[in-house]
Amino acid sequence: VVIGHKGKRSLRVTVTGTAAHSSLAPRAVNAAEYGARLTVFIQDFGRRLAREGRRDPLYDVQHTTAHVGVLRAGRALNIVPEHCVLDFEFRALPEDDIESLVSAVEAFAREELEPQMHELAPETGIEFTLLSGFPGLSVAPTDGFVGRIKRLVGRDDHAKVAFGSEAGLFAEHIGIPAVVCGPGSIAQAHRADEYVTREQLARCDTFVKRLINACRAT
Repeated sequence: VVIGHKGKRSLRVTVTGTAAHSSLAPRAVNAAEYGARLTVFIQDFGRRLAREGRRDPLYDVQHTTAHVGVLRAGRALNIVPEHCVLDFEFRALPEDDIESLVSAVEAFAREELEPQMHELAPETGIEFTLLSGFPGLSVAPTDGFVGRIKRLVGRDDHAKVAFGSEAGLFAEHIGIPAVVCGPGSIAQAHRADEYVTREQLARCDTFVKRLINACRAT
């Protein structure tokens, strides 16, 4: 029975510089350079969160994380890149303010990077676009709802996970108590030949039958 998961914000950053022949590189704003500098800032931010941030030992990754997963720029070596696109995300403990983390990245771009870009070309800039997001989940292990689910599952332990689910949306936006409980493992998900074992499916079938019987009994 999973009683907590992290929240997420993923964003796309579009850096607009100026194109030029590489022999004139000092006269152009290299979008790849500023995209790379922002990437390093985000990754360093993640390392700082790992060293100094809040921790929860029930998570496999115990702290809030920052990650850059996509970085694209340039068409040829002899052309200064005019555009760069990077996608990044935060996966935050429910107790951390994920919006303030995003704001810190935006502030670095606005206050540190863009002024340097504008010195050469005022028309350049950095744009942020929200790709996706969901709230974290945090349920007290002593909650009676958690106990009922544990009895249906037939085990008394609980955990928290670094990935997300709809449970956080149910709990925060609709007010429906929620936990995460089901077959499979994140270790087999989002990879080639992902799978769920027959044994896990059989246990899920038993759980659903118990849940139906419990609902009928009430």
